[in-house]
Amino acid sequence: MAETIRQLISEEDVDRRIYELAEKISADYAGKSIRLVGILNGATFFLCELAKRITVPVSIDFMQASSYGGATESSGTVRIKKDLDESVEDLDVIIVEDIVDSGRTLAFLGDFLKGKKAASIRYCTLLDKPSRRVVDLKSDYTGFEIPDLFVVGYGMDYDQKYRNLPYIGVIEFTD
Repeated sequence: MAETIRQLISEEDVDRRIYELAEKISADYAGKSIRLVGILNGATFFLCELAKRITVPVSIDFMQASSYGGATESSGTVRIKKDLDESVEDLDVIIVEDIVDSGRTLAFLGDFLKGKKAASIRYCTLLDKPSRRVVDLKSDYTGFEIPDLFVVGYGMDYDQKYRNLPYIGVIEFTD
């Protein structure tokens, strides 16, 4: 089975939207500092570009959680593969994710970080698939809403491939 990639969102549109999200976050947190918690591996590209454009003080940490394994559908069970390196107690935290699908992972991580006594928790995602949501979760900062497509690029992968694409593409399989 071969795969091809069809561009869904251009590099220029992604870049423009990240600037807009950074402006909104900077305005919302004026006079404060924030901790961005990137969800590995997919959010790395997005988090780096977003952090460069935020104008309030930013610190960064990473977590890794999985509900997919090697599949293209969520298993429904979230597990933490890498915890934070530093405390988030009394900090304003924004969890940065590449894509929100079922919402299970972000809801789980939000509850997990509330348990670590973060002062506040918000969610920022590059892509959102609201049609796939199975938990009541809404991103505070959303780059793009997309239909139920399997996407790659800008950190998102298929079998660890295509993360380095500078745009968002749809993966299509052919015989």
